[in-house]
Amino acid sequence: MPFSVYALGLAVFAQGTSEFMLSGLLSGISEDLHVSIPAAGLLTSAFAVGMVIGAPAMALLGRNWPRRRALLSFLCVFAAAHVVGAVTFSYGVLLATRAVAAVANAGFWAVALVTAVALAGPEARARATSVVVGGVTVACVAGVPAGAWLGGQWGWRAAFWAVALVALPAIAVIAATIPAGRPAATPPSAYAELRALAGPRLLLTLLTSALVQGATFCAFSYLEPVARDVTGLGAAWVPALLALFGVGSFIGVAVCGRVIDSRPLALTAAGLVALTVGWALFASAAGSPVAVVLLVLVQGMLAFGTGTALITHVFRLADGAPTLAGSFSTAAFNVGAALGPWLGGLAIGAGFGFRSPLWVSALLMVLALATAAAALGRLPARAQEPAPAPAPAPALDSAAEAYEQGSSDG
Repeated sequence: MPFSVYALGLAVFAQGTSEFMLSGLLSGISEDLHVSIPAAGLLTSAFAVGMVIGAPAMALLGRNWPRRRALLSFLCVFAAAHVVGAVTFSYGVLLATRAVAAVANAGFWAVALVTAVALAGPEARARATSVVVGGVTVACVAGVPAGAWLGGQWGWRAAFWAVALVALPAIAVIAATIPAGRPAATPPSAYAELRALAGPRLLLTLLTSALVQGATFCAFSYLEPVARDVTGLGAAWVPALLALFGVGSFIGVAVCGRVIDSRPLALTAAGLVALTVGWALFASAAGSPVAVVLLVLVQGMLAFGTGTALITHVFRLADGAPTLAGSFSTAAFNVGAALGPWLGGLAIGAGFGFRSPLWVSALLMVLALATAAAALGRLPARAQEPAPAPAPAPALDSAAEAYEQGSSDG
């Protein structure tokens, strides 16, 4: 695996820390800006909405840019948005900075996933995807608990400053390791790529991914109040639980990247069923500290392992869209990330208590299972899907060669 793929994972670590860290900062933001806990939770939804809009838009805008220039531009905007967020005293301004940071993050993700696959080659597609997604899991293990700890010690603003600072070495590493040139082969037209993304199985797979992430974010965004008010654990336990979720997610991504290519459908189906049962068990046993600790680990592993498998499926089904496949996968991921906290907040606001987001997660997984079953039902009818654009694999191969050789036009 080229070292530059790991550099992309380092940048995703900084961005993943920002996306997930609010789960440990909701109370501080709520008190400081005088808004409710559900309103603070909407900051996660705002980030996700920005990702949904930004992923395809930025992918279309930057599809012919030199990849290193695009990655650096997006990452610099992301860091600047966190500086503004760290100094504002307005909830509206903070909400806007989350959206701006998310659009930049979406552009980075869309380019990073395609770049990683091109650098690694089609035969290592799953491993390259797992390395990039692994940056998010490392963020859950180290970055998110560190953000929660900083928030507890010096306030939530310290966590925003930390994200901006962590982005700086990521910028330096990308500038040093990602070749500057454009892909040697011209990508298919935007119309051809969009047509390749319109297959029924692909759309159902994207919807399944969105529902899985909706369940994950619905539960994860409200983990702090669940642990505090339902389980009865003290505030000192919150960073540990967030780290434990991250450890589980890291294990899930690492294992998935190694084994998913052997039996992708069976393993993904097993993950979906286990997630559904797991969220229902979590909701039922949320009052037990032992059960919560165990299920946080297991659900983190299942959520990110299954999520990585679904991203890999998207790339398999979207060979005719080499520059846009990553953006649609990113958009689906973040449709769920926006939907989950919003639905969880509605359940809390309706008076069902802090345990209710866990039940919402279980219901979202039931819908994910039904959608996945519909996608499998399309398997024999593959000929009915739109034909992919011609010769996608050589485009990836030639892009990889161009990156290795470098260029002076970056």
